Amino acid sequence: MKRILLLLAVFTTAFTNAQKINWVTFEEAIGLQKKTPKKIMMDVYTSWCGPCKMLDKNTFHNKDVVDYVNKNYYAVKFNAEGNEKVNYKGKVFSNPNYNPANAKRRNSAHELSRYLQVQAYPTIVFLDEKGEVIAPIRGYQTPPQLELYLKMFSKDDHKEIDTQEKFNVYYKAFKPEFKG
Repeated sequence: MKRILLLLAVFTTAFTNAQKINWVTFEEAIGLQKKTPKKIMMDVYTSWCGPCKMLDKNTFHNKDVVDYVNKNYYAVKFNAEGNEKVNYKGKVFSNPNYNPANAKRRNSAHELSRYLQVQAYPTIVFLDEKGEVIAPIRGYQTPPQLELYLKMFSKDDHKEIDTQEKFNVYYKAFKPEFKG
């Protein structure tokens, strides 16, 4: 019986670990890029945002998304209304109007979220291997919806898509493989 429980515990732990994105801080991701260049996928969320929680639960725990993100990106979770200080491009970004009493509800926007052009929650900000913003993608994304952006940015296809018309052609031709 002990062996069965031990095997079950090992299997459960392995399965649980396999279903998790390897989240790091923004500064860690920027540092990791210097050693091993990869793009960054940054989940910009707030603690009170319902669609942010759905994105985390339904999309960021999807096996296809987890595997693809862990292989091709440094993944960052960033509270757009939090109070952490972040050093980016030689500037320290903070949230000077942060109110600790509002930690679980609407608070002031962090300077970094404004700098990254985040205007709604959730927003997934994609950055290139040098930490430059590629694009902020607003709103809840299902795994197949997010797959389009994950693959487009990781393969640098976005560099050839400079008009809405070209994006529409790319979008229509894209065949999602992620289950969702």
